[in-house]
Amino acid sequence: MIYEYPCILESDEDGGLVATFPDVPEAVTGGADRSEVLALAEDALATALAGYVHEKRDIPEPGATFPGQARVPVPTVVAAKLALFSAMRDQRITKVELARRLGLSESAVRKLANPDHRSHVGQVQRALRALGRTIKVEVTAA
Repeated sequence: MIYEYPCILESDEDGGLVATFPDVPEAVTGGADRSEVLALAEDALATALAGYVHEKRDIPEPGATFPGQARVPVPTVVAAKLALFSAMRDQRITKVELARRLGLSESAVRKLANPDHRSHVGQVQRALRALGRTIKVEVTAA
């Protein structure tokens, strides 16, 4: 899955913009202009999707982007952690089992799987490989 979500930008009564996400209705933010609101939208999206992990809910698939909508990517490490959560959930792998496979403590895997905890992307990539998944990074023009 590509962790990049369609975003609707609408003017607010103060002359700024509000960003919402059809696929992640919990993610809402605002800013003075397009540049600011899109920068803040990335954080709002990551925070909302982290809430899905904490609530043990499925991560929604990004829908189609319609004219006038922007696409907002999830930060790389957060996207990797969302993929890890989804893979563990799909395969019914517990943190204890993943820790055993990786030769780590359960508390280390708990931190690795937590989207709010800072981790090195290489560590998350190693955990994904233990579940038969990999990360593909694509760089595009901004």
